[in-house]
Amino acid sequence: MSRVGKSPVRVVQGVKVEVKDGLVKVEGPKGKLSSRIPAGVSAKVENGQVVVTRDEAKAENAAALHGLTRTLIQNMVQGVSVGFTKELDIVGVGYRAATKGNTLTLTLGYSHPVDYELPAGVTAKVENNTHLVISGADKIQVGMVAAKIRSFKEPEPYQGKGVKYSDEHIIRKQGKAAGAK
Repeated sequence: MSRVGKSPVRVVQGVKVEVKDGLVKVEGPKGKLSSRIPAGVSAKVENGQVVVTRDEAKAENAAALHGLTRTLIQNMVQGVSVGFTKELDIVGVGYRAATKGNTLTLTLGYSHPVDYELPAGVTAKVENNTHLVISGADKIQVGMVAAKIRSFKEPEPYQGKGVKYSDEHIIRKQGKAAGAK
């Protein structure tokens, strides 16, 4: 039995969880999320907790899906109550970011600015023109948006210029030594 899967998900105050026809719907102050439960796994709400169980006969990979389903439900409950954030730093002379509505405009040393339309449910806040805070209720979507923004100009190893996660450490390479004998 999965160690992660057998621990119940505690539903916090102000969050409503509904399990019906293989679909988990979670609603809270930060928004609404839903996820389909895979075959071989079932969930039910009892005593303010969501309990995930598995049926070995229905799917051969039910053990792997047991812990995954429980974690996805936990992330949905945490997302609609607290939310998730990713922080990015923009490093480089003249590199900056700005938001207008739900469009993020990045100046990253190209001949043109990069405009990125943020998906619904994800917000970006720019601090000091070089620090981005991506936030939202869906952990997967927040991570994918942050990765997409980082992919516009990944940090290079010589000067560290580009878009990087705030907690990311860039391993620097030594440049060419001029006139070395």
